[in-house]
Amino acid sequence: MEFHGTTILCVKKDGQVALGGDGQVTLGNTTVKHSAKKIRKIYEDKVCVGFAGSTADAITLFDKFESKLQEFRGNMKRAAVELGKDWRTDKILRRLEAMLAVADKDYMFIISGSGDILEPDDDIIAIGSGGPYAQAAAKALTKHSSLSAKEIVENSLNIAANICIYTNNNISIEVL
Repeated sequence: MEFHGTTILCVKKDGQVALGGDGQVTLGNTTVKHSAKKIRKIYEDKVCVGFAGSTADAITLFDKFESKLQEFRGNMKRAAVELGKDWRTDKILRRLEAMLAVADKDYMFIISGSGDILEPDDDIIAIGSGGPYAQAAAKALTKHSSLSAKEIVENSLNIAANICIYTNNNISIEVL
């Protein structure tokens, strides 16, 4: 059986960065958890991180990314690039099935399962099974509303939860 689930969305607007995720974990055609916490603040609460994919793999990547942040004294861009390099060259890391969404006040990146580092053009990133739905909603709300980054994340994740069967309305949001 394969685990499915997760919608992680990050929006930067008007100097505020909000990263949120839903709480559903699905095994096959059964929801096994409704309140998983897939996001957190790290590095003295200056960086938000969310994951999609295998939980054990994601926790490993969280730890590796946090180690890189420590090594490079909070330089998130450098930490992301170095983690990507390690991911592509390390035999164990290459087998991890997870993606990270990472953000601080200056940068936001998707660190993909192949070790790619992707930076958005529009200050919105989304990963996971409901990511495309949340991203579309966030783009529309950013362009056509005066909502804050946190409000956009919350509304967009709720829209995704109404569309994606692997996403629920048990939402957690962290704000920088």
